[in-house]
Amino acid sequence: MTTEVLTSKKKIRILIADDHPLFRRGLKNAFSETPDIEIIAEADNGNDVLDKIRDQELSLVILDISMPGKDGLEVVKQIKTEYPKLPILIMSVYPENQYAVRFIKAGAAGYLTKESALDTLLHAVRKVSQGGKFASPEITERLAFDFLETNKPLHETLSDREYQVFLMIARGKSLTEIANELSLSVKTISTHRSRILEKMKMKKNAELIHYAINYSLI
Repeated sequence: MTTEVLTSKKKIRILIADDHPLFRRGLKNAFSETPDIEIIAEADNGNDVLDKIRDQELSLVILDISMPGKDGLEVVKQIKTEYPKLPILIMSVYPENQYAVRFIKAGAAGYLTKESALDTLLHAVRKVSQGGKFASPEITERLAFDFLETNKPLHETLSDREYQVFLMIARGKSLTEIANELSLSVKTISTHRSRILEKMKMKKNAELIHYAINYSLI
């Protein structure tokens, strides 16, 4: 069955993708009294998201950015390649300033944190499902003026994977822990670390941590 975006006159049919069952249950409970919104599928890893999308008619995907298997950015890019009209709303524990711009540039239609109020979530779901965009004024401004910036911060020179590894290093995780979490080899993570240090003109993890704190990235 081909995935398609349903019109606003029909129910908003949602797939929730998050590896925490309690969070998925909480969302289902939150939407249970909204007659225009229906949770029709759930996924707990990146590969499962893509499989479920192919079998459903969806209005919207609500996606966490950290799940087993394919990471959030990979999932967003693949969804937008296969189903360019299917909106994606990111819900994450991470603050907007860490990931929102990257995910919206990758094709997500909106970004909000898991601490957002229910009214904010409902507004975002309805707006994004109808083809709109949802982000805070700060993120919207950053996106609008990004093309004018000539002296971007060093962390914005990193690739998506490098940025992900950089933040994990800045949070104090070891290379082994990062490798296990991302299902990559320690050698691959070590290579990413070397490239990160080179691009950011640094020599030690302590410098990365200090930089991340200064830019409020952790």
